[in-house]
Amino acid sequence: MIEAKNIIKSFEGKVILHNISAKFYAGKTNLIIGQSGSGKTVLMKSLVGLLRPDSGEILYDGRDFLKYNSSDIKDLRTEIGMLFQGSALFDSMTVLENVMFPLLMFTKQSYAERKKRAEFCLERVNLKGADKLLPAELSGGMQKRAAIARAIALNPKYLFCDEPNSGIDPKTSLVIDKLIHDITHEYNITTIINTHDMNSVMGIGENIIFLNRGHLSWEGTKEDIFSSTDEAFNEFVFASDIMKEVKDYVNRGR
Repeated sequence: MIEAKNIIKSFEGKVILHNISAKFYAGKTNLIIGQSGSGKTVLMKSLVGLLRPDSGEILYDGRDFLKYNSSDIKDLRTEIGMLFQGSALFDSMTVLENVMFPLLMFTKQSYAERKKRAEFCLERVNLKGADKLLPAELSGGMQKRAAIARAIALNPKYLFCDEPNSGIDPKTSLVIDKLIHDITHEYNITTIINTHDMNSVMGIGENIIFLNRGHLSWEGTKEDIFSSTDEAFNEFVFASDIMKEVKDYVNRGR
């Protein structure tokens, strides 16, 4: 579990995160949602250590990350997997080499051991046989799956996903969502997903926090959404006609 306690973050005197406290649970897909400029990217970057909060605590299974020395931080990095918005695969490396890269950086495994682990990860994301291809030879969905394979290569305890469905079609998005959800449960990972995709929210939103102008405005599960009384949250979630129809249908059934 990762826990944020009273996180405040500002830039040039402007407060972006206002006293945020939230829990992100192991074995669940934890979603951070909100409009552009709500602070969700700043929160995720703070949680993973790319930004340092002005004050507050970030606890990784009870360990205060903000008090770590450089050696502790390096050790923690081996427990973290990252899935970047644009996949961020190395163009000059094959798919297999991309997945092996974090093993080369953070372990002392032999080449044979790294290759075996990378092949296992590629098979887990249904990319067996694509190991010798370059990223440019993959479809957008395949690139995302290769990036997930790389993110889980170190068998992480914590997985951060930044807009994982950005740039791919709705059908492929469902495949990526299911893959992230299944891997989270299978390996009991604390998975944190930064997204504005309502299909993801309704499909895999097991623990959701909603940021509104840097404040934590609402939190709950996808089942709790239809009983929300938070005005800003409802405006965000039910902006589309489809979501309004779903809400009406659910409420009629109660």
